[in-house]
Amino acid sequence: MRVFKWLAIVTLLGVLSGCGYNKLQQTDEQSKAAWSDVLNQYKRRADLVPQLVNTVKGGVQAEKDILDSVVEARSKATSIQATPELINDPQAFAKFQAAQSQLSSALSRLMVVVEKYPELKSIAGFDDLRAQLEGTENRITHARNVYIESVRDYNLVVREFPSNLTAKMFGYSVKPNFTVDNEAAISEAPKVDFGTASSASK
Repeated sequence: MRVFKWLAIVTLLGVLSGCGYNKLQQTDEQSKAAWSDVLNQYKRRADLVPQLVNTVKGGVQAEKDILDSVVEARSKATSIQATPELINDPQAFAKFQAAQSQLSSALSRLMVVVEKYPELKSIAGFDDLRAQLEGTENRITHARNVYIESVRDYNLVVREFPSNLTAKMFGYSVKPNFTVDNEAAISEAPKVDFGTASSASK
């Protein structure tokens, strides 16, 4: 009886493996890890925003509406609770992405305004903050690309036969991914180059 039980377990494991169960587990975990990195980079950017606003607001008082829009966009972006379940909920994912895109847009407008004020470059710590923000935008782009690829791999396993049967059996479904609009927003994300405008004005 015990031998039969073990044979049944081994057979079941073999069937599950052949039907893509292990691949589902692997790609699901990879997408979760990639998403965690995306969140880490977005958090890093959100943490830099207050420093950026506080650093430049003294020199750009006339642009208070732009500064306010950045603060408001950051507030909306950080108010969304990015739980692990979010990447399995298309509506929640879209809402999160819309908030992040709004923050990207607000930062882009701020960068354009800041370039009009070359005197900001003399503020202590400004160059370091600029470099951190620039590096963070690059990390966000990289993390998103890794996530896009990992979700693509996972979604293929969920959709392809015969692993799609295993996915349905165990409740795995397609995960939402970044859209073309999201990618356009990120590709236009803050280009933190405060030397361009001042150089051109000389």
